[in-house]
Amino acid sequence: MGDGVAGAPTRGDRDGEVPGRGDVRAGSGPHPDGPLTPGEAQAHLDHYGRLHDELVSRGELVESTILTGPDLALVVRSDGTAPAVTTGPFAEFTEWLAGYQIVDVDSEARAVEIAAAVSAVPGRGGRPTGQPVHLRRVLDDSPAGVDGMMAYLDTAKGPS
Repeated sequence: MGDGVAGAPTRGDRDGEVPGRGDVRAGSGPHPDGPLTPGEAQAHLDHYGRLHDELVSRGELVESTILTGPDLALVVRSDGTAPAVTTGPFAEFTEWLAGYQIVDVDSEARAVEIAAAVSAVPGRGGRPTGQPVHLRRVLDDSPAGVDGMMAYLDTAKGPS
């Protein structure tokens, strides 16, 4: 097993073959087909349970965390003096981070395989939800110095 974790699991140069540290993030939000029935919710949980057991048995699961829903979130902003805190619910959230997994894998292909399994969690009528899953590498170190910070910010520009 490499020292890597799924995400964009290559360290440094994305074209390299050295596994890196990363995570699988599951985006979520209101179910597109409406709320799940109790049976559908159980199928949803069973799917995640099987995936969790597989990742543990393969020695790939490093961390798995479920977060509270956005209605319980706080948004904190500060100008360097007193913080301004806003409580949820937030109407502007159409997608939200339900939780994340950090997994230790040998290749980006395995990271994509895990993310696809997360995305295919069953929803209404047992149909795969196709929820968006983000793969991101966990950095080995924080950006150091101005050049390192500028290089990091170049990876966080978002859509043009």
